Amino acid sequence: MKKRAKKILIALGITFLVFVILLGAGFLYVRNSEWWIAFSLFSDKTRVENFRNFHTLFPAEPINAGERAWSFSRDIRDLPESFEFNGNTKSIPAFLDETWTTGLVVAQGERILFEEYFKDYNKDSLPTSFSLAKSVISGLIGIAIDRGYIGSVEDRVDTYLSEFIGTAYGAVSLQDLLTMSSGIGFNEDYESFTSDINFLSIRVFGFRHRLPDLLTALPSIREPGTYNEYISSDTLVLGLILQEAVGRSVSQFLEETIWKPAGMEATAYWNTDTHGYTLAHGFLSATLRDYLRFGRLYAQGGRTQGRQIIPEWWIKESIYRPEPRLQPGDNPLSHWTFGYGYQWWIPENPQGDFAGIGVWGQYIYIHPEYDVVIVKTSADYDFDIRDHETIALFRTLARWASGQL
Repeated sequence: MKKRAKKILIALGITFLVFVILLGAGFLYVRNSEWWIAFSLFSDKTRVENFRNFHTLFPAEPINAGERAWSFSRDIRDLPESFEFNGNTKSIPAFLDETWTTGLVVAQGERILFEEYFKDYNKDSLPTSFSLAKSVISGLIGIAIDRGYIGSVEDRVDTYLSEFIGTAYGAVSLQDLLTMSSGIGFNEDYESFTSDINFLSIRVFGFRHRLPDLLTALPSIREPGTYNEYISSDTLVLGLILQEAVGRSVSQFLEETIWKPAGMEATAYWNTDTHGYTLAHGFLSATLRDYLRFGRLYAQGGRTQGRQIIPEWWIKESIYRPEPRLQPGDNPLSHWTFGYGYQWWIPENPQGDFAGIGVWGQYIYIHPEYDVVIVKTSADYDFDIRDHETIALFRTLARWASGQL
């Protein structure tokens, strides 16, 4: 019996040792793989660093700049000390600190009035845009229509993507995608780990799923064109349509139509899944000055340096839409109080201003009346409750930049 007990103990010991070795090996594998990055992407300890390194953390395509950059003059000034929000006076320096700001640029016309970086970022850093990329996709869709690659916003998804024939997305129009009105079921809850949006990175980078496979499986939950509900899957489908229609990647088309001809100054990057499909809903990484240049295109009707880069008619159609579900304010036909255009946000109490907004506090804000463009990048955990306050800040800075404050 003693020998048998001894053998059992030895066997158990060996089993335990093998288990520990396998567990350790598994941990080391995960720790040094894209799985770990996907799981720890938004940790307080790593978020700031991750946000400027997306182009190195995951597969990415370069977007090369041209030989001559669109230059700005510099008239650097101190920002005002405060702004008003909901009847309270707020400190601007404190707000920038509270929102984990990594960069802020304010330009009026062709003059940069303020440019500062925080948390070890600098003018050469490439912060990821998150959903600012959606506004870039909108511009590219307009160019593709203007050049005849895409027929009309009334076209259905399955006109361009045969893989989507017979799926819920197949019958949705491009216009309903552009206005986040597809009626497709996609959980955009950032506070739920298992939501579609949060699990997307794990599925495409960890499990290496094909992006089209994730999108063709999504169900319809309401009639398209009846309700404005922001879901990133709509923009992901737009990216697939764009790639198929123009016959090259989204990054290549962006380089050809905007990045080089508009005089962007630095190489940018756009992440893809492991099969080469662009993650069009976000994951574009560029310098703040190049985000500024993109915003200036919209402030100037799509033109720069005597060249029409984005069709002016498209910009007009993109911003202020007549559909009731897209109007700002308390709207029973929309999930949010901001209005919406073609992948651009319209703040409440419109002043002619509009914005591209990305989670964690990324903004391109445009105020055409004051000819002001503001870019802010951040790593703000409380981003979801800051939008109204941030717009109040931007409106104050727009008045300040134009000499109205």
